[in-house]
Amino acid sequence: MSRNITRTVASLTAAVIGLSPVLGGTAFATPGPAAAPVLTRAGLDPALVSGRGARVDFAEQEAEHAVTDGTVLGPDRTAYTLPAEASGRQAVRLTPGQYVEFTLPSAANAITVRYSIPDAPNGGGITAPLDVTVNGRDRRAMTLTSQYSWLYNQYPFSNDPNAGLLHPDWWITECSCVPAATTPAPTVATPFRPNHFYDEQRLLLGKQYRAGDKVRLTVPAGSAAAWTVIDLLDSQLVAAPKVELAAANVLLFGADPTGRRDSADAIDRAIAFARRVGLKVYLPPGSYQVNRHILVDDVTIVGAGSWYTVVKGRQTDLAAPAPDGSVHTGVGFYGKDASAGGSHDVHLADFAVEGDVRERIDTDQVNAIGGALSDSTVSGLYLHHTKVGLWFDGPMTNLRVTGNVIADQIADGLNFHTGVTDSLVADNFVRNTGDDGLAMWSERTGNARNTFDHNTVQSPVLANGIALYGGTDNTVSNNLVADPVREGSAIQVGSRFGAEPFTGHLWITDNTTVRSGTYELNWKIGLGALWFYALERDIAADTRVTGNAFLDNTYNALMLVADWPVKDQYSITNLHFKDLRIDGTGTSVLSARAAGSATFENVDARNVGAVGVNNCGTFHFTPAGSEFALADLGGNDGGGTTGAWLAPWELPNTITCDDRPPVVAPPAPSAW
Repeated sequence: MSRNITRTVASLTAAVIGLSPVLGGTAFATPGPAAAPVLTRAGLDPALVSGRGARVDFAEQEAEHAVTDGTVLGPDRTAYTLPAEASGRQAVRLTPGQYVEFTLPSAANAITVRYSIPDAPNGGGITAPLDVTVNGRDRRAMTLTSQYSWLYNQYPFSNDPNAGLLHPDWWITECSCVPAATTPAPTVATPFRPNHFYDEQRLLLGKQYRAGDKVRLTVPAGSAAAWTVIDLLDSQLVAAPKVELAAANVLLFGADPTGRRDSADAIDRAIAFARRVGLKVYLPPGSYQVNRHILVDDVTIVGAGSWYTVVKGRQTDLAAPAPDGSVHTGVGFYGKDASAGGSHDVHLADFAVEGDVRERIDTDQVNAIGGALSDSTVSGLYLHHTKVGLWFDGPMTNLRVTGNVIADQIADGLNFHTGVTDSLVADNFVRNTGDDGLAMWSERTGNARNTFDHNTVQSPVLANGIALYGGTDNTVSNNLVADPVREGSAIQVGSRFGAEPFTGHLWITDNTTVRSGTYELNWKIGLGALWFYALERDIAADTRVTGNAFLDNTYNALMLVADWPVKDQYSITNLHFKDLRIDGTGTSVLSARAAGSATFENVDARNVGAVGVNNCGTFHFTPAGSEFALADLGGNDGGGTTGAWLAPWELPNTITCDDRPPVVAPPAPSAW
């Protein structure tokens, strides 16, 4: 496996358009037909993640396990390459005329294809065809696009592959310098840091097919795309459209299901009528054009199912910036602002929201679902191509977000921002976000008593799968997090971004992470699958990390950091690790780069690539040992190349600091 994390960005981005090094990894032809469909969950044998993650109604098949005459890319975890952003860190590249063929594992009438095609030479994307046949017939055509992928440069990124540095006054790792303050100024190759390569598209097949039928994806000759990369195929049996007879049908209020005319005003009229007479609002099958926010309060809006009812809109320039700083609006369902009392008793279910967001502008409110929603539910939605799938600005309480699919966002999948309490996020599937997949951010006002449970987060391009920034008595349980790409972890507990402190307790229980713990671009070190980061405050809440499995960790399984400028100000204490299984670390089980303490009980590890505890403390290297102390409560077994991972000689605070230990790629995870 390629682990050369120090490759320069110039070599990765020298020729992004066409067949370029950005494809990355090892290329080889797939040997022979597969005997049977290979089902995975987050690129793993489903048995390894049983009981974890979202309970979904589709089957995942990775292209690298299918029959193909194309080229398998990867595995590779190096940022800015196509394998790194692929599920399982592998994908299949097709050139015109080539195919990849999947065998259906069960009856299906719908598929989702995750893919990448090149950008246009000057940005903005292209479109290209993909043929879909079943059993060599029943041909259907898909039109793929790269208009919603391919970002470049420094945060908050650019759509222009030829642009110079957005922030020449920032330190960059490529030259280990501040370009604007360096003489002579370094030359930075363009396109600079290409990322966010993938998109997905759904297709109803028009009839039900049986298990064993063959779905072939073929790039037709003459395609405008020099290459098409297929990451995976999800297949499922979609039920017939749902019908609500006793409801305010938006067609009766002038909505256009063909999408040719704007339906926002008609939906508003249906909502007003439904509130007066106590009915639901029903969106029948169709595509409804909506180019602004739909304000929702004390109303239930249901569709025929997310495959049939699509609310789709363009991003629209505002004549003048809004008070919140937005310069655009777009399709979205929003509760009232918390300052106006927020919205209550809102129930949104069973439709899709398709946005048109192609750039990241943090002040823009161009999210699929937003505002403040108390005593409300959001379920069965498919949220695609918006900035954030669901962004909630509290204070607000008692929201349930369940059973949604959130894909291909420019920023977060979901964020509980400011004073969200007593709320649940469960059974949601999140893939390809441009920032944290799921986040609780206690800016100014703390979040409290919230639970993220049984969610799946795959391939966040930047930042973390699940992020907790302050808060009280919150729980993260039974989640599956896979393949964060850069500058983040599967799960982060961070005192940062102006967050209120962690207080009360924090439970991180029965989660599974895989291929996590990325390379931190600025620090030039590997992170942990679980990362505690004390940047602005101590982290001292009663934190219990129990029953988790950390699989195939790129670097460390666990990492504790106080940033260098504050390493003598903030500490991480009251941590308790129990009943963990750690299968494979590129470096250590625990890397401690902060003052503080933790206890360990029944933490079993195997295939550990470096010393089990990499204890740097606050880098003062005192005669008394590290400033971080470990307590062995028993049952801590296993290890790796250097012996037992928690050996007596490492306790309580032996200095074992290796700032950048060599990476030893572990074997693939297996049953314990």
